[in-house]
Amino acid sequence: MQNTRLNNLFDAIATRLGQWFLNPWRRLSLLLISFLFGFFLGNAVSTTAGQEGVLDIVVAAFLVLLTEITSRIFYSPRFLERRSLLVDSLNLLKVGFIYSLFLEAFKLGS
Repeated sequence: MQNTRLNNLFDAIATRLGQWFLNPWRRLSLLLISFLFGFFLGNAVSTTAGQEGVLDIVVAAFLVLLTEITSRIFYSPRFLERRSLLVDSLNLLKVGFIYSLFLEAFKLGS
């Protein structure tokens, strides 16, 4: 890419954010927020998708596809040597999402 002022600004912001998240407590807090956001998303999806009851199978297939793609990304050999913050937060978002769906299923008794 060209070396413009906008590119320099975005590079500087990305570098500073990367350095800011090197602190273990900030990284842990971001991962915890990602898990809780996944829990919220699972709760929201289960209530809105079950409201009409028309597209339950399509929504369930789409959600299974998304979680499987996320698992494929997280457990691929390319990311096993070094874990980036984005991949870790995506995995914890998936874990919170699945955990929330399991809790909703237990609440419904099915």
